[in-house]
Amino acid sequence: MIEKRIAIAGAGIAGLATALSLLQQGWKVDVFEQASQLGEVGAGLQISPNGTRVLQSLGLEPALKAVVCQAQGKEIRMWNTGQRWKLFDLGDDCLSRFGAPYWMVHRGDLHKVLLAAFNARSDAPVRLNARVVSAKSSSDGASFELQDGSQHKAYGLIAADGVHSILREKLLGEDKAQFTGLLAWRGLVPVHTISAHLQAQVGTNWVGPGAHVITYPVRGGQLMNVVGIIEKDGWRGESWTEQGTHEELLQDFGHWHADVGELMRKIEQPFKWALLGRSPQKGWAQGAICLVGDSAHPTLPFLAQGANMAIEDAAVMARCMSAQDTAEKAFAQFEKLRWQRSADIVNRSSDNAKRFHNPQLSDAAKAVDYVSSEWEPEKVRRRYDWLFEYDALKIDL
Repeated sequence: MIEKRIAIAGAGIAGLATALSLLQQGWKVDVFEQASQLGEVGAGLQISPNGTRVLQSLGLEPALKAVVCQAQGKEIRMWNTGQRWKLFDLGDDCLSRFGAPYWMVHRGDLHKVLLAAFNARSDAPVRLNARVVSAKSSSDGASFELQDGSQHKAYGLIAADGVHSILREKLLGEDKAQFTGLLAWRGLVPVHTISAHLQAQVGTNWVGPGAHVITYPVRGGQLMNVVGIIEKDGWRGESWTEQGTHEELLQDFGHWHADVGELMRKIEQPFKWALLGRSPQKGWAQGAICLVGDSAHPTLPFLAQGANMAIEDAAVMARCMSAQDTAEKAFAQFEKLRWQRSADIVNRSSDNAKRFHNPQLSDAAKAVDYVSSEWEPEKVRRRYDWLFEYDALKIDL
């Protein structure tokens, strides 16, 4: 009889949030991470109420308070004129309507808090240099092999090994991501280096023909996270850490409003990557093996829900594991509960790219009417409330 320990492949946001949720339900957990040291790459994340209420339930709010920004609101701005439209209030209104805050956070800061909590609560630290390369399910659990050739067994194996998941490929077969025609630029700007009017603690979504720019504060308001997405063919690099130059970046965005230009010039080091898309696919749960997070439902970032979906997965997975008497039943229930919502998010994220980049935005006569209509308050509520109201801690199992 295998001791009831759950194995998790991957110590990113999804893996650690799932591990903490399982620990909270009384499970023992082993986390296997392929990297030789842990330091999350990436820049900013937006954690909306559907994610923050799970993090609060895990007792992480005191540690996170020091590093998150509870921005005052979000706004839309026109790419060339800078005209503003209010998108939604992220302060008291968000708390009163959804019962949880909206946080903006550096990915590395969130990761550090999750990792510290896991190490404090688990009987075994994260195991580094431990890449899971193959796995199979049997009647008494999951067996899997690491890259070093060692063999392991667990009550169940949860694959949280990200968008380039080996286990996804093994479970779902050849599943190559398609280039979306979108190139993403990102970087961080020390807030004290920019003009006073750009230091406001708000999230801004600049919309323009064929491109958009997202900015919001992270690291307790010390840094501004800047992301520019532009339609561009012919470049396929998917690494998050490919360095670009300010010259290339300004070729793409130098003709935008002066505020965008200032932020782009102040980025310490611009990075670029190609955005790849995958259609929603079923089959995450196969016996005593199951995919979660980006390995299950990779998404484009245009609803800011990638990290939130991983955090929701964590809470639902832990509840399913405690409700069922085998990992196989728990994983099947998990997929059934999570499939439709995650597919809707993936599909609606793709829709948002078209909305942000509409050709009408290049026409001065049509642009203002277009934005006023597309971001009219009732449409915004229909687009976002269903995301924020979801409570992974309470949905019916």
